[in-house]
Amino acid sequence: MDLQGTSASGASGASLELASLKLAKSQQEQEGKASLQLLESAADVPKTSSSNPALGANIDTYA
Repeated sequence: MDLQGTSASGASGASLELASLKLAKSQQEQEGKASLQLLESAADVPKTSSSNPALGANIDTYA
């Protein structure tokens, strides 16, 4: 009876699972960094503002 073969495949299965988890974590970190970069770049866009806050409040719908 060869038990070494089953334990070796179990160990390699565990190492493959660990490698898969590391890749998933790395992918999540990259996606998080990309999301933060996108949010930061959107925050840099200057907002247009008027000195008159009522400007544009009324819209004439009659043509």
